[in-house]
Amino acid sequence: MRKIYNEFFILIFIIFISCSHSSYQTVRLFQTSKSGDQLTDKGLVSLVEKSDPKLATIVIVPTIKYQKIVGFGGAFTESSASILDQLSEANRSEVIQKYFGPNGAAYSLTRTHINSCDFSLSTYAYDMVANDKELKHFTIQEDIDDLIPFIQDAMKVSKDGFKILASPWTAPPWMKENNSWYDGALKQEYYPTWALYFSKYIHAYQEQGIDIWGVTVENEPLGNGGQWESMTFTPETHAEFIKDHLGPQFKADRLETEILVYDQNRDHLQEWASMLQDPEVAKYVWGTAVHWYSSTVDWYPDELNAVHEQYPDKALMHTEGCIDNIGNDEPEGAWLKDDWYWEKEATDWGFYWAAEEDKAGHPPYAPVYRYARDIIGGLNSWLTGWIDWNMVLDFQGGPNHANNWCVAPVLADPETDAVYYTPLYYVMAHFSKFIRPGAHRIDVQSNLDDLMVTACENPDGSIIVEILNQGDQPINFQIQLKNQVYPVTIPDNTLQTLVIQ
Repeated sequence: MRKIYNEFFILIFIIFISCSHSSYQTVRLFQTSKSGDQLTDKGLVSLVEKSDPKLATIVIVPTIKYQKIVGFGGAFTESSASILDQLSEANRSEVIQKYFGPNGAAYSLTRTHINSCDFSLSTYAYDMVANDKELKHFTIQEDIDDLIPFIQDAMKVSKDGFKILASPWTAPPWMKENNSWYDGALKQEYYPTWALYFSKYIHAYQEQGIDIWGVTVENEPLGNGGQWESMTFTPETHAEFIKDHLGPQFKADRLETEILVYDQNRDHLQEWASMLQDPEVAKYVWGTAVHWYSSTVDWYPDELNAVHEQYPDKALMHTEGCIDNIGNDEPEGAWLKDDWYWEKEATDWGFYWAAEEDKAGHPPYAPVYRYARDIIGGLNSWLTGWIDWNMVLDFQGGPNHANNWCVAPVLADPETDAVYYTPLYYVMAHFSKFIRPGAHRIDVQSNLDDLMVTACENPDGSIIVEILNQGDQPINFQIQLKNQVYPVTIPDNTLQTLVIQ
């Protein structure tokens, strides 16, 4: 009799669990649109009894899971920190809350620079004493007044915390073959010193209460034409440095910091990821980092999918992207108005300067779509995270010691204490706020060619559906999740997030 009772209660428990996972209670819709919505809560979406055969359908299949999501966010740069430090305390605090607070974008994945980068106030390194192979003069003092307080204040308001990825643009010139901040390769004799440099940096930041989750070996190892801080590697020297120096250094120092390779544009991804064929390299590598600058419109799904298929145990992560050509063709200050971010006449660097054979990849575009397309398309092609570039810049797109002006999601004018949250801020928040670390991308089946769609299931069981309509007409469709159907209308020129709980 006891056995029968036990089996009965087990059966009831199974039925209860099945029922609790077979239905969802609410669907809430948030949207950002050309018509003026800014992550606006549009209320609940009603459940209907059955699907409408006349409507196009997006089917969400939570039982088919893909990559685990690390997070979304932006970069801590000295330029951003300096702008924030010139604002009133109220506005500085508001910006940090808007990025990291639970009621804001709740950024969960970030990046920062080791030594200076183009978005620093000057060129600097943490040890400028030539031939200091033991790095006895190493110090992060340059970061103490601005960059580190920015990170620490973000940590204070973040409810769930965030990961930090650190990247060097260059080693100190004395370690390089050309003795310059720009271009040039690392001297072989300094490979051990440069590996030790990473370790000292991580430990120095730990002493400030900041954990560095991961590092890339080099920002843009193919170089940038010597326009700002840079250092070149080949896939072979990149692999050699990891296998013989950086990996062993981290192991000896018992560092759990992840190592990511490459960290440049996706069109060369397969060539650089090939170093993972070497098991002595692969054992130290968490994944591969990519940027988006090789095309305005192409997120390179073939490259991303191919590398995932070749190395399925190694993650793919987008680590930098921005609107990078303001001031060349647009009217002065055009980027200080919401409408500009929805206009399809904006351009990037490649529109002017890419080689003729590459110009087809750099047509005019709408900045909002460039972000949303790349994130949705990238997630559907195995990206585990997406990091924007600078979080805050001034109204000119700086400061930048290389005159390399770019847009950030938040722009500010220290002279007037004005702060402008561009539409890009709200686009980023659609992903960072709702798709949380530990989520898994889940299967989406859609017969709507006019919409871009991706979906994730969060650790708490909520389903997040991201939908982009780049067209000039509204579209009616229905979401089908298990046995439930929800009719939805997405207006023209709109990004929507459905939160299904």
